[in-house]
Amino acid sequence: MNFQTTSLSLSDLDARARAIFKSIVESYLETGAPVGSRTLSQKSGEQAGLSPASIRNTMADLANLGLLSSTHMSAGRMPTHQGLRLFVDGLLEIGTLSATERRSIETQLQAGGNQPLSDIQNILQNASQALAGLAGGAGLVLAPAQAGILRHVEFVGLDAGQALAVLVYEDGHVENRIMDIPTGLVPAALEQAGNFLARRLKGKRLSQARTDILAEIKSGQAALDKAASILVKQGLAEWAGGHENTDRRNLIVRGRAQLLDNAQQQSDLERIGLLFEDLERKEELIALLDKAETAKGVKIFIGAENPLFSLSGSSVVVAPYLGTDQKIIGAVGVIGPTRINYARIIPLVDYTANVIGRILQRKL
Repeated sequence: MNFQTTSLSLSDLDARARAIFKSIVESYLETGAPVGSRTLSQKSGEQAGLSPASIRNTMADLANLGLLSSTHMSAGRMPTHQGLRLFVDGLLEIGTLSATERRSIETQLQAGGNQPLSDIQNILQNASQALAGLAGGAGLVLAPAQAGILRHVEFVGLDAGQALAVLVYEDGHVENRIMDIPTGLVPAALEQAGNFLARRLKGKRLSQARTDILAEIKSGQAALDKAASILVKQGLAEWAGGHENTDRRNLIVRGRAQLLDNAQQQSDLERIGLLFEDLERKEELIALLDKAETAKGVKIFIGAENPLFSLSGSSVVVAPYLGTDQKIIGAVGVIGPTRINYARIIPLVDYTANVIGRILQRKL
């Protein structure tokens, strides 16, 4: 699993400090409340022969290292975002999913598994809803960039050596893209290139037809002059080469009600209110989830590690899912307060990403 790192490591803590730190974080993740030295002494200090004073001194050392904080000098301590990172990286005991939980995920996702390809959106929505229900946070799914089935393609000449490429998809949406055209391309060649692509792309995806079209051009079988061939190759490179921008990515969010239901304190409600504002900042959240697509495995973003959550103090557990050819095409995750149940949510997200990949690989 790929986690973010902090400059402090567990080797900087002695055995007593590690034990006390682990106990504080586990208690905080369970209750959401700061932990005091007396409470900690009653819970575990007696077995270790530690007095509240000894525990208090160790807690002060941990606070000086930036791992613990408190709202008041006399209050208990809670982990900082840096402390949570250290705990997740080195002390977290990740749980396993039960057979019932696995079946629940598979059943909910495969509810749309036998439907037409156009209903892949339903599968991803089911995944977001399933994660929200099982994890108690908001489920996130970053859908693949739109790559639907094409109905029609044509080029329209513009001034200043440019053309407008018009791509019409089966679902009705239309994309207009301005392209530079080769020098000396005449209107007849522009029309020829459009007709050539329209015949070969109709009823297909760009990614499906691109290789065959390029092979036809390379072999000399394509009935195109040189300028039209250049335009076709240029168009295929730009359209199917991964230059999607964020407004073409679909972000699915389900389960905001779970966040409110699990709020235990007024401060939780205030943070969740800020989190809802973060969720409205679609482009920034998509950019964050895009980071999960740089490598396989689960990634965790904790609180202020990402500027998007500097106010709400939220955490995201996210994993990429694969499409055909084992290529990463999207991401799935859970977002919630920093005290989410990491041990449970990490395997939930990881398994859900795997199930999505298996379903989509059968359909794409």
